[in-house]
Amino acid sequence: MEKILIPLMDNDVAPRFDLATDVLIVTIPRESSRRESLEEKVVVLDHASAESICRLAISENVNTVICAGIEGKYHDFLVWKGTKVIDDVCGPVDAVLDAYHDKRLVPGTYIY
Repeated sequence: MEKILIPLMDNDVAPRFDLATDVLIVTIPRESSRRESLEEKVVVLDHASAESICRLAISENVNTVICAGIEGKYHDFLVWKGTKVIDDVCGPVDAVLDAYHDKRLVPGTYIY
């Protein structure tokens, strides 16, 4: 099973990691290659906090964080904890997940 965390602003990747109060966690079963089998849940934080998002990523055993702007210390912390970070990504969440699923998502991807 693979887990992905994406900070949200409406239906898009939030422009800044530390300002998101809604976070999408997507679970992809290993045996499935179809995007329709994804499990999605939105976690609403009581306030915007990069530390809270990092804690959530670790407690949820997230494998990959997809985000736009992220401060270096949080990027480095997540990588140190074994989480892959794909940053500088902008666009609607569904399109970003499609690109990730198709292995086309790299840092700096803008989808609009």
